[in-house]
Amino acid sequence: MEEKEFDYINVIPLVDVMLVLLTIVLTTSTFIATGGIPVSLPKASQNRMETLKVRTVEIDRSGQIYFSGQPVTLEALADGIRSLDRSSPFLIRADRDIPLQNFVDVLDVVKNSGFRQVSLQTESKK
Repeated sequence: MEEKEFDYINVIPLVDVMLVLLTIVLTTSTFIATGGIPVSLPKASQNRMETLKVRTVEIDRSGQIYFSGQPVTLEALADGIRSLDRSSPFLIRADRDIPLQNFVDVLDVVKNSGFRQVSLQTESKK
């Protein structure tokens, strides 16, 4: 028997793999860009975001506090930020439907730890 030579390269499996990889990259980048915790932000007239290494504290609709994407209590938040540089800015992302006291408690922990650059993330009014 005679062996046949390949006349062409089948690229369909390569295209399938590339489409799967593209889907994974797009899904992951969207998740990273929008943040991992779903929060409905309050509205404000300006929406300005600085390009510094910002520490983020998030409070979701149920009042759960997240620091660096991990759920924490107020005491654990205070312990977690104790070793950080006091000049680093803090960003608080709080759902607009939470009680004000939950936000004030988190702000109080951050301010009492010595951080002075604390911001609240909002969405721009349309």
